[in-house]
Order: sequence, then structure tokens, then C-alpha cells
Amino acid sequence: MQAVLNANPALVLNADYRPLSYFPLSLWDWRDAVKAVFLDRVFIVSYYEYSIRSPSSEFRLPSVIALKKYIPHDRKPPFTRFNVFLRDSFCCQYCGGRLPVENLTFDHVIPRSRGGRTTWNNVVTACNACNLKKGNFLPNECSMKPNANPVQPSTGHLQAIGRLFPPQYLHESWRDYLYWDTKLDP
Repeated sequence: MQAVLNANPALVLNADYRPLSYFPLSLWDWRDAVKAVFLDRVFIVSYYEYSIRSPSSEFRLPSVIALKKYIPHDRKPPFTRFNVFLRDSFCCQYCGGRLPVENLTFDHVIPRSRGGRTTWNNVVTACNACNLKKGNFLPNECSMKPNANPVQPSTGHLQAIGRLFPPQYLHESWRDYLYWDTKLDP
């Protein structure tokens, strides 16, 4: 039974009924979801078919929960390796290859040894081969210009890109809340 419970996280929606984040998708372990329900911090929007039981009661597991208090999104996302990869859609900005995260690195367009800084406007996603090839050169010295100019993304921009990478597992009760702004077929 424990394996079944662990395989059923709750999708967490903000108070506006949109996911807190798309990538990674905002999910809570069943224990955290149940605790939040009992602490009256969330509304239950949808349930799984599974229940947990105590000697005196039974409680259906929530599959979708919504926070009672709205959490505003930061206008400027933090500069992290993962967010750089997400901004660049997990693609090397030199060869265009889409690779798993473990095969990606980031590259300073203007190398740090030449005065480049570690900022949104100077760092791009690169595969290991391209990063090694570019080395300490400026883009015009090695004919390796990034496919897109690096810019600081907004949180909304990262969320939009994250929607393009659906998680491995989507419970049917989540579908109504994940892709509201997706263009529908006529």
C-alpha cells in the first residue's frame, strides 16, 4: 500500500487555480497534501480513488489541491544552472543539440578570464563538446556565435517554456489545470 500512496502525489495549484510551477511541476507528496488539508491551508479540488484509513476514519487522497492564500510569482527568476537550461530549452546554443541535463553545462559567451561575468546576459547552455571547443575564445574568434542572444527571462517566460516539457506522469485529474493557455484544435 505504501508504494501506491507514494506513486500518487497531489498537483498543487495556486489560489488562482494555476500550477505553482510547470517545470518542475509543483507536486506534493501525499503526506504533505493530507497535512495541508488538515491544517486548513488548501482546498481539495479532486481526489484519487485511493483512501487512507485509521481505526476510526477514512480519508480519500487528494489528487489536486489549491492553496487558500495566493503566492505571487517572482518577476525575476533566480539565476541558476537549471533556469539557464530551461531558458534555452535544454538545447546547446552552439550546435542546437537537445541533451539530457547531465550532458549540459553553461558557457560564458565572453569568458570570465576576459572580463565576462556570470549573468543572464553572458551565460548560455552548451553541450560538453561545444564548451570544450569554444574554450577561452570570444565567439568571433572561433566562429561560435550562440543561436540566441542570452537575456534575463521573466518567470512567465520560463513557465511558458516549462509547459513544453510535460512530466513523465500526468494523472487524468490534473489535465484540466495544467494547460489552460494551450491552443485547442478546431
